[in-house]
Amino acid sequence: MHLFLLKILKMVVGILADDIAYNYLSSIESDIIWKRFDSIDDLVASKTDLIINFMDDAAEGNYHQYSNAVFINGVFTTLEGSKHPENVVRFNGWKSFYERAIWEVAGEFSYTHEAFISTLNKTYHLYADEIGFPSANIISMIINEAYFALEENVSSKAEIDIAMKLGTNYPKGPFEWSSIIGLKNVFQVLHTLSLKDRKYTPASLLLKEIEQL
Repeated sequence: MHLFLLKILKMVVGILADDIAYNYLSSIESDIIWKRFDSIDDLVASKTDLIINFMDDAAEGNYHQYSNAVFINGVFTTLEGSKHPENVVRFNGWKSFYERAIWEVAGEFSYTHEAFISTLNKTYHLYADEIGFPSANIISMIINEAYFALEENVSSKAEIDIAMKLGTNYPKGPFEWSSIIGLKNVFQVLHTLSLKDRKYTPASLLLKEIEQL
C-alpha cells in the first residue's frame, strides 16, 4: 500500500511497553489506534497493522507468525544474530531516546514502517545491523568513563553530573543517564562491544554495582 494511503487511514498498532513509553506515544497527536498488550505472545497474535515492542527483552521474542511490520527495542542484539524475519526492524528504544525527533533503526524498512515513523512526526537514521547504535554506544562510553573517574575519587556522582552538564552542555549527567537507561542496559552494551574491542571494557566499579542490583 502506498505511503500516502497509509497516512490517511487509521493505523492500528499493537504495543508492548511500560507506562512511560505507552503514555508518551499514545499522547502524540496522530492517526493511530493503540492496542496495548501484556505479553509478547499476545502481541504477536494480534490483528494489527504493525506491532512495536519496547521491552528490554524484545529481541528474545519469536515474531515469525506475524507477517506485518514489526519494531523491536534491540540495542545490544542484531536481527541476523537473533534470526528474526525480514519484517522485523530494531530500534533504540531506551528510555528518553525514543522521545527524540530522529530514531536510530536497523533492518529492512517497508512502507508501513515508514508510515508509522511519519505518523509519529519523527524521522529516522538507518544503520547497519550491528551491535549497538551510535548514541547508545557513545553515551555508554561516557557513563563508563564517569565510573572510571569515580573509581579514582575525582569527584562524587552528583558533582560529575553537574560538571558534565555545565562543562559540555549535556542535557543530563552520565549517572543521571545511567539511572534513566538502566545500568544493566549500559553494561550489556559495553560488555558485548568489549568482546571485539577492549576500549569498551566496563569499569570495575560499574561491574560492582551491577552485581549489587
